[in-house]
Amino acid sequence: MSIFHRIISGIQDAAYIWRQEMKQAFKDEGVLIFFIIVPLIYPLLYSWIYNNEVVHEVPVVVVDDCHSGLSRELVRKLDASADVKVLCHAADMDEARSLVSRQLAKGIYYIPSDFATRLNRMEQATLSVYCDMSLMLTYKAIYQTAVNVTQYMGAEMQKKLSGKYTVREEQILARPLDFQDVPIFNPQGGYGTFVIPAVLMLIFQQTLVLGIGLAAGTVREKSHYGDLVPIHPAYGGIYRIVFGKSLCYIMIYAVMGAYLTLVVPRIFSFVAMVKGMDLLCLMIPYLLACVFFGMTVSCLVRYRENVMLLMVFISLPLLFMVGISWPQSAIPGVWQGVSWLFPSTFGARAYVRMNTMGATLGDVTTEVRALWIQAAFYFGVTCLVYGHQLREARRHAAEALAAVADT
Repeated sequence: MSIFHRIISGIQDAAYIWRQEMKQAFKDEGVLIFFIIVPLIYPLLYSWIYNNEVVHEVPVVVVDDCHSGLSRELVRKLDASADVKVLCHAADMDEARSLVSRQLAKGIYYIPSDFATRLNRMEQATLSVYCDMSLMLTYKAIYQTAVNVTQYMGAEMQKKLSGKYTVREEQILARPLDFQDVPIFNPQGGYGTFVIPAVLMLIFQQTLVLGIGLAAGTVREKSHYGDLVPIHPAYGGIYRIVFGKSLCYIMIYAVMGAYLTLVVPRIFSFVAMVKGMDLLCLMIPYLLACVFFGMTVSCLVRYRENVMLLMVFISLPLLFMVGISWPQSAIPGVWQGVSWLFPSTFGARAYVRMNTMGATLGDVTTEVRALWIQAAFYFGVTCLVYGHQLREARRHAAEALAAVADT
Protein backbone atom coordinates (compact mmCIF):
# COMPACT_ATOMS: atom_id res chain seq x y z
CA MET A 1 0.00 0.00 0.00
CA SER A 2 1.34 3.43 -0.97
CA ILE A 3 1.95 6.21 1.52
CA PHE A 4 -0.99 8.18 0.08
CA HIS A 5 -3.40 5.29 0.61
CA ARG A 6 -2.09 4.80 4.15
CA ILE A 7 -2.74 8.46 4.94
CA ILE A 8 -6.25 8.24 3.52
CA SER A 9 -6.90 5.03 5.45
CA GLY A 10 -5.58 6.59 8.65
CA ILE A 11 -7.81 9.65 8.23
CA GLN A 12 -10.84 7.45 7.61
CA ASP A 13 -10.13 5.31 10.66
CA ALA A 14 -9.58 8.40 12.86
CA ALA A 15 -12.81 9.92 11.53
CA TYR A 16 -14.69 6.72 12.36
CA ILE A 17 -13.32 6.70 15.90
CA TRP A 18 -14.18 10.39 16.24
CA ARG A 19 -17.79 9.72 15.20
CA GLN A 20 -18.11 6.84 17.65
CA GLU A 21 -16.68 8.92 20.48
CA MET A 22 -19.01 11.80 19.66
CA LYS A 23 -22.02 9.49 19.70
CA GLN A 24 -20.99 8.02 23.03
CA ALA A 25 -20.38 11.47 24.54
CA PHE A 26 -23.85 12.73 23.62
CA LYS A 27 -25.65 9.47 24.44
CA ASP A 28 -24.10 9.04 27.88
CA GLU A 29 -25.92 11.34 30.32
CA GLY A 30 -23.01 11.42 32.75
CA VAL A 31 -20.48 12.42 30.09
CA LEU A 32 -22.90 15.01 28.72
CA ILE A 33 -23.30 16.53 32.17
CA PHE A 34 -19.54 16.93 32.68
CA PHE A 35 -18.80 18.05 29.10
CA ILE A 36 -21.67 20.50 28.62
CA ILE A 37 -23.92 21.13 31.63
CA VAL A 38 -21.31 21.62 34.36
CA PRO A 39 -18.97 23.90 32.33
CA LEU A 40 -21.97 26.01 31.34
CA ILE A 41 -23.72 26.37 34.70
CA TYR A 42 -21.08 25.93 37.41
CA PRO A 43 -18.94 28.96 36.41
CA LEU A 44 -22.08 31.12 36.36
CA LEU A 45 -23.06 29.95 39.83
CA TYR A 46 -19.58 30.40 41.26
CA SER A 47 -19.14 33.84 39.67
CA TRP A 48 -22.59 34.97 40.79
CA ILE A 49 -21.80 34.08 44.41
CA TYR A 50 -18.69 36.30 44.37
CA ASN A 51 -20.05 38.96 42.03
CA ASN A 52 -20.37 41.50 44.86
CA GLU A 53 -16.58 41.29 45.21
CA VAL A 54 -16.53 42.60 48.80
CA VAL A 55 -18.90 42.37 51.74
CA HIS A 56 -20.75 45.37 53.17
CA GLU A 57 -22.81 46.03 56.28
CA VAL A 58 -21.19 43.26 58.32
CA PRO A 59 -23.12 43.02 61.61
CA VAL A 60 -21.06 43.74 64.73
CA VAL A 61 -21.93 44.18 68.39
CA VAL A 62 -20.49 46.97 70.56
CA VAL A 63 -19.56 46.71 74.22
CA ASP A 64 -19.18 50.30 75.47
CA ASP A 65 -17.90 50.40 79.05
CA CYS A 66 -16.94 54.07 78.71
CA HIS A 67 -20.36 55.66 78.03
CA SER A 68 -18.79 58.97 77.06
CA GLY A 69 -19.24 61.40 74.22
CA LEU A 70 -16.01 60.23 72.59
CA SER A 71 -17.03 56.57 72.73
CA ARG A 72 -20.45 57.37 71.24
CA GLU A 73 -18.78 59.37 68.49
CA LEU A 74 -16.51 56.42 67.75
CA VAL A 75 -19.51 54.06 67.52
CA ARG A 76 -21.35 56.47 65.21
CA LYS A 77 -18.39 56.64 62.85
CA LEU A 78 -18.01 52.85 62.83
CA ASP A 79 -21.69 52.44 62.05
CA ALA A 80 -21.52 55.09 59.31
CA SER A 81 -18.89 53.15 57.38
CA ALA A 82 -19.91 51.13 54.33
CA ASP A 83 -18.51 47.82 55.53
CA VAL A 84 -19.80 47.61 59.11
CA LYS A 85 -23.25 47.82 60.68
CA VAL A 86 -23.64 48.09 64.45
CA LEU A 87 -26.24 45.47 65.26
CA CYS A 88 -26.70 46.35 68.93
CA HIS A 89 -24.99 47.33 72.18
CA ALA A 90 -24.26 44.47 74.57
CA ALA A 91 -24.13 44.83 78.33
CA ASP A 92 -20.90 42.89 78.67
CA MET A 93 -18.51 40.63 76.75
CA ASP A 94 -20.39 37.46 77.67
CA GLU A 95 -23.52 38.71 75.96
CA ALA A 96 -21.47 39.83 72.95
CA ARG A 97 -19.77 36.43 72.64
CA SER A 98 -23.18 34.79 72.78
CA LEU A 99 -24.35 36.86 69.80
CA VAL A 100 -21.23 35.95 67.83
CA SER A 101 -21.51 32.25 68.68
CA ARG A 102 -25.08 32.28 67.37
CA GLN A 103 -23.82 34.00 64.19
CA LEU A 104 -26.08 37.00 64.76
CA ALA A 105 -22.95 39.14 64.70
CA LYS A 106 -19.57 38.60 63.05
CA GLY A 107 -17.41 40.61 65.44
CA ILE A 108 -17.16 42.68 68.61
CA TYR A 109 -15.91 46.20 69.23
CA TYR A 110 -14.93 46.63 72.89
CA ILE A 111 -14.43 50.17 74.25
CA PRO A 112 -12.79 50.08 77.71
CA SER A 113 -13.98 52.24 80.60
CA ASP A 114 -10.86 54.48 80.52
CA PHE A 115 -11.17 55.24 76.78
CA ALA A 116 -12.18 58.91 77.11
CA THR A 117 -10.07 59.48 80.22
CA ARG A 118 -6.87 58.40 78.51
CA LEU A 119 -7.60 60.52 75.45
CA ASN A 120 -8.30 63.60 77.56
CA ARG A 121 -5.00 63.02 79.38
CA MET A 122 -3.23 62.92 75.98
CA GLU A 123 -2.51 59.23 76.45
CA GLN A 124 -3.00 56.41 73.97
CA ALA A 125 -6.41 54.73 74.17
CA THR A 126 -7.38 51.32 72.83
CA LEU A 127 -10.27 49.93 70.81
CA SER A 128 -10.31 46.13 71.04
CA VAL A 129 -11.55 44.19 68.01
CA TYR A 130 -12.75 40.58 68.18
CA CYS A 131 -13.50 38.95 64.82
CA ASP A 132 -15.00 35.72 63.58
CA MET A 133 -12.09 34.27 61.58
CA SER A 134 -14.18 31.60 59.82
CA LEU A 135 -14.68 33.99 56.90
CA MET A 136 -11.77 36.19 55.90
CA LEU A 137 -13.94 38.68 54.03
CA THR A 138 -15.89 39.66 57.15
CA TYR A 139 -12.68 39.77 59.20
CA LYS A 140 -11.16 42.16 56.66
CA ALA A 141 -14.19 44.45 56.73
CA ILE A 142 -14.38 44.61 60.54
CA TYR A 143 -10.66 45.07 61.11
CA GLN A 144 -10.02 47.62 58.36
CA THR A 145 -13.01 49.69 59.40
CA ALA A 146 -11.67 49.87 62.96
CA VAL A 147 -8.23 50.90 61.69
CA ASN A 148 -9.57 53.57 59.35
CA VAL A 149 -11.97 55.12 61.87
CA THR A 150 -9.45 55.25 64.74
CA GLN A 151 -6.81 56.77 62.47
CA TYR A 152 -9.28 59.40 61.29
CA MET A 153 -10.35 60.31 64.83
CA GLY A 154 -6.73 60.43 65.96
CA ALA A 155 -5.84 62.79 63.11
CA GLU A 156 -8.79 65.06 63.95
CA MET A 157 -7.70 65.26 67.61
CA GLN A 158 -4.16 66.18 66.58
CA LYS A 159 -5.49 69.00 64.41
CA LYS A 160 -7.55 70.48 67.27
CA LEU A 161 -4.59 70.48 69.64
CA SER A 162 -1.97 71.64 67.18
CA GLY A 163 -2.73 75.35 67.15
CA LYS A 164 -2.00 75.51 63.42
CA TYR A 165 -3.61 78.24 61.36
CA THR A 166 -3.96 76.76 57.87
CA VAL A 167 -5.56 73.60 56.55
CA ARG A 168 -2.31 72.60 54.88
CA GLU A 169 -0.42 72.80 58.17
CA GLU A 170 -3.03 70.61 59.81
CA GLN A 171 -2.79 68.06 57.00
CA ILE A 172 0.98 67.87 57.33
CA LEU A 173 0.72 67.48 61.09
CA ALA A 174 -1.88 64.71 60.91
CA ARG A 175 -0.08 62.85 58.13
CA PRO A 176 3.53 63.99 57.75
CA LEU A 177 4.34 61.03 55.49
CA ASP A 178 1.42 60.80 53.07
CA PHE A 179 0.67 57.87 50.82
CA GLN A 180 -1.77 57.07 48.06
CA ASP A 181 -3.49 53.68 48.03
CA VAL A 182 -3.78 52.48 44.41
CA PRO A 183 -4.97 48.84 44.12
CA ILE A 184 -3.48 47.49 40.91
CA PHE A 185 -4.96 44.58 38.93
CA ASN A 186 -7.95 44.46 41.29
CA PRO A 187 -9.58 47.90 41.53
CA GLN A 188 -12.44 46.76 43.77
CA GLY A 189 -10.13 44.80 46.05
CA GLY A 190 -12.63 41.99 45.61
CA TYR A 191 -12.38 38.25 46.05
CA GLY A 192 -14.10 37.44 42.75
CA THR A 193 -11.61 39.26 40.53
CA PHE A 194 -8.84 37.71 42.59
CA VAL A 195 -9.74 34.02 42.45
CA ILE A 196 -12.35 33.44 39.70
CA PRO A 197 -9.88 33.32 36.75
CA ALA A 198 -7.92 30.49 38.40
CA VAL A 199 -11.14 28.66 39.26
CA LEU A 200 -12.32 28.86 35.64
CA MET A 201 -9.14 27.20 34.40
CA LEU A 202 -9.45 24.52 37.06
CA ILE A 203 -13.08 23.87 36.05
CA PHE A 204 -11.87 23.48 32.47
CA GLN A 205 -9.40 20.76 33.45
CA GLN A 206 -11.52 18.95 36.02
CA THR A 207 -14.69 18.65 33.92
CA LEU A 208 -12.70 17.52 30.89
CA VAL A 209 -10.88 14.81 32.86
CA LEU A 210 -14.13 13.73 34.54
CA GLY A 211 -15.90 13.41 31.20
CA ILE A 212 -13.08 11.43 29.58
CA GLY A 213 -12.76 9.17 32.62
CA LEU A 214 -16.49 8.57 32.75
CA ALA A 215 -16.54 7.61 29.06
CA ALA A 216 -13.60 5.24 29.58
CA GLY A 217 -15.29 3.65 32.59
CA THR A 218 -18.43 3.06 30.53
CA VAL A 219 -16.43 1.28 27.81
CA ARG A 220 -14.65 -0.92 30.32
CA GLU A 221 -17.84 -1.83 32.14
CA LYS A 222 -19.45 -2.92 28.87
CA SER A 223 -16.39 -4.89 27.74
CA HIS A 224 -16.33 -8.55 28.78
CA TYR A 225 -12.63 -8.40 29.65
CA GLY A 226 -12.60 -4.80 30.77
CA ASP A 227 -10.62 -3.65 27.71
CA LEU A 228 -10.44 0.10 27.17
CA VAL A 229 -9.96 -0.29 23.39
CA PRO A 230 -12.45 -2.72 21.80
CA ILE A 231 -11.57 -4.70 18.69
CA HIS A 232 -13.03 -3.27 15.50
CA PRO A 233 -11.83 -3.32 11.87
CA ALA A 234 -11.56 0.47 11.89
CA TYR A 235 -9.37 0.45 15.01
CA GLY A 236 -6.04 0.21 13.26
CA GLY A 237 -2.83 1.71 14.60
CA ILE A 238 -2.65 3.21 18.03
CA TYR A 239 -2.12 6.75 16.69
CA ARG A 240 -5.42 6.58 14.82
CA ILE A 241 -7.21 5.70 18.05
CA VAL A 242 -5.55 8.49 20.03
CA PHE A 243 -6.12 11.09 17.32
CA GLY A 244 -9.74 10.07 16.78
CA LYS A 245 -10.65 10.16 20.47
CA SER A 246 -8.70 13.33 21.24
CA LEU A 247 -10.27 15.15 18.28
CA CYS A 248 -13.71 14.63 19.84
CA TYR A 249 -12.62 16.14 23.16
CA ILE A 250 -10.70 18.99 21.49
CA MET A 251 -13.71 20.03 19.42
CA ILE A 252 -16.06 20.07 22.42
CA TYR A 253 -13.70 21.91 24.74
CA ALA A 254 -12.56 24.42 22.16
CA VAL A 255 -16.09 25.82 22.50
CA MET A 256 -16.20 25.38 26.28
CA GLY A 257 -12.78 27.02 26.64
CA ALA A 258 -13.90 30.10 24.70
CA TYR A 259 -17.00 30.30 26.91
CA LEU A 260 -15.05 29.99 30.17
CA THR A 261 -12.25 32.42 29.33
CA LEU A 262 -14.06 35.03 27.24
CA VAL A 263 -17.77 34.98 28.03
CA VAL A 264 -18.00 34.33 31.78
CA PRO A 265 -15.61 37.13 32.91
CA ARG A 266 -17.49 39.64 30.76
CA ILE A 267 -20.93 38.56 31.97
CA PHE A 268 -19.94 39.47 35.54
CA SER A 269 -17.72 42.43 34.60
CA PHE A 270 -14.54 40.92 35.99
CA VAL A 271 -11.22 42.35 34.87
CA ALA A 272 -10.45 41.06 31.35
CA MET A 273 -7.20 42.44 29.87
CA VAL A 274 -6.04 39.51 27.76
CA LYS A 275 -5.67 39.91 24.01
CA GLY A 276 -7.32 37.45 21.65
CA MET A 277 -4.20 36.06 19.96
CA ASP A 278 -2.29 35.79 23.24
CA LEU A 279 -5.18 33.87 24.78
CA LEU A 280 -5.33 31.55 21.75
CA CYS A 281 -1.60 30.83 22.01
CA LEU A 282 -2.12 29.91 25.67
CA MET A 283 -5.30 27.87 25.31
CA ILE A 284 -4.05 25.62 22.49
CA PRO A 285 -1.29 23.94 24.57
CA TYR A 286 -3.50 24.02 27.66
CA LEU A 287 -6.31 22.25 25.83
CA LEU A 288 -3.96 19.62 24.39
CA ALA A 289 -2.28 19.06 27.76
CA CYS A 290 -5.66 18.65 29.52
CA VAL A 291 -6.99 16.28 26.85
CA PHE A 292 -3.99 13.96 26.89
CA PHE A 293 -3.75 14.21 30.68
CA GLY A 294 -7.40 13.15 30.87
CA MET A 295 -6.82 10.26 28.47
CA THR A 296 -3.86 9.13 30.58
CA VAL A 297 -5.93 9.27 33.77
CA SER A 298 -8.79 7.41 32.05
CA CYS A 299 -6.53 4.39 31.63
CA LEU A 300 -6.56 4.05 35.43
CA VAL A 301 -10.37 4.06 35.58
CA ARG A 302 -11.97 0.67 35.99
CA TYR A 303 -15.45 1.87 36.96
CA ARG A 304 -17.31 5.06 36.17
CA GLU A 305 -17.36 6.24 39.78
CA ASN A 306 -13.59 5.99 40.26
CA VAL A 307 -12.71 9.09 38.27
CA MET A 308 -15.23 11.21 40.21
CA LEU A 309 -13.75 10.15 43.54
CA LEU A 310 -10.22 10.84 42.30
CA MET A 311 -10.74 14.25 40.69
CA VAL A 312 -13.12 15.66 43.29
CA PHE A 313 -10.66 14.67 46.01
CA ILE A 314 -7.76 16.58 44.44
CA SER A 315 -9.72 19.66 43.28
CA LEU A 316 -9.11 21.74 46.42
CA PRO A 317 -5.38 20.86 46.69
CA LEU A 318 -4.95 21.79 43.03
CA LEU A 319 -6.48 25.22 43.67
CA PHE A 320 -4.02 25.84 46.51
CA MET A 321 -1.05 24.55 44.49
CA VAL A 322 -1.79 27.01 41.68
CA GLY A 323 -0.46 29.74 43.97
CA ILE A 324 -3.43 32.10 43.73
CA SER A 325 -5.42 31.56 46.94
CA TRP A 326 -2.18 30.63 48.77
CA PRO A 327 1.17 32.31 48.01
CA GLN A 328 3.33 30.28 45.66
CA SER A 329 6.43 31.16 47.67
CA ALA A 330 4.88 29.56 50.76
CA ILE A 331 4.25 26.20 49.06
CA PRO A 332 6.88 23.58 49.99
CA GLY A 333 9.20 22.49 47.20
CA VAL A 334 7.89 18.93 47.20
CA TRP A 335 4.31 20.07 46.61
CA GLN A 336 5.43 22.51 43.95
CA GLY A 337 7.00 19.57 42.16
CA VAL A 338 3.75 17.62 42.46
CA SER A 339 1.81 20.57 41.06
CA TRP A 340 3.90 20.46 37.87
CA LEU A 341 2.15 17.21 36.93
CA PHE A 342 -1.16 19.01 36.40
CA PRO A 343 -1.85 21.34 33.44
CA SER A 344 -4.05 23.57 35.63
CA THR A 345 -0.98 24.78 37.55
CA PHE A 346 0.67 26.47 34.58
CA GLY A 347 -2.57 27.23 32.75
CA ALA A 348 -4.14 29.06 35.68
CA ARG A 349 -0.99 31.02 36.51
CA ALA A 350 -0.58 32.18 32.92
CA TYR A 351 -4.26 33.04 32.49
CA VAL A 352 -4.38 35.07 35.71
CA ARG A 353 -1.34 37.07 34.69
CA MET A 354 -2.65 37.69 31.18
CA ASN A 355 -6.30 38.29 32.01
CA THR A 356 -6.01 40.16 35.32
CA MET A 357 -2.54 41.71 35.20
CA GLY A 358 -2.31 42.52 31.50
CA ALA A 359 0.73 40.32 30.82
CA THR A 360 1.62 39.53 27.22
CA LEU A 361 2.49 36.15 25.77
CA GLY A 362 6.18 36.90 26.23
CA ASP A 363 5.64 37.39 29.96
CA VAL A 364 4.26 33.85 30.39
CA THR A 365 6.71 32.03 28.12
CA THR A 366 7.74 29.68 30.93
CA GLU A 367 4.17 28.54 31.57
CA VAL A 368 3.38 28.12 27.86
CA ARG A 369 6.52 26.03 27.33
CA ALA A 370 5.64 23.90 30.33
CA LEU A 371 2.17 23.27 28.85
CA TRP A 372 3.66 22.18 25.52
CA ILE A 373 6.01 19.83 27.38
CA GLN A 374 3.07 18.40 29.32
CA ALA A 375 1.05 17.96 26.12
CA ALA A 376 3.90 16.07 24.47
CA PHE A 377 4.60 13.99 27.56
CA TYR A 378 0.99 12.97 28.18
CA PHE A 379 0.51 12.28 24.45
CA GLY A 380 3.41 9.83 24.61
CA VAL A 381 2.09 8.22 27.79
CA THR A 382 -1.40 7.95 26.27
CA CYS A 383 -0.02 6.23 23.19
CA LEU A 384 1.95 3.77 25.32
CA VAL A 385 -0.99 2.90 27.56
CA TYR A 386 -3.49 2.71 24.70
CA GLY A 387 -1.02 0.50 22.80
CA HIS A 388 -0.89 -1.84 25.77
CA GLN A 389 -4.69 -1.85 25.97
CA LEU A 390 -4.97 -2.60 22.26
CA ARG A 391 -2.58 -5.55 22.54
CA GLU A 392 -4.56 -6.85 25.52
CA ALA A 393 -7.83 -6.54 23.58
CA ARG A 394 -6.39 -8.44 20.64
CA ARG A 395 -5.02 -11.14 22.93
CA HIS A 396 -8.42 -11.56 24.57
CA ALA A 397 -10.06 -11.75 21.15
CA ALA A 398 -7.58 -14.40 20.00
CA GLU A 399 -8.19 -16.45 23.15
CA ALA A 400 -11.95 -16.22 22.62
CA LEU A 401 -11.61 -17.40 19.02
CA ALA A 402 -9.37 -20.25 20.10
CA ALA A 403 -11.90 -21.30 22.74
CA VAL A 404 -14.67 -21.29 20.14
CA ALA A 405 -12.54 -23.33 17.72
CA ASP A 406 -11.79 -25.91 20.43
CA THR A 407 -15.49 -26.40 21.12
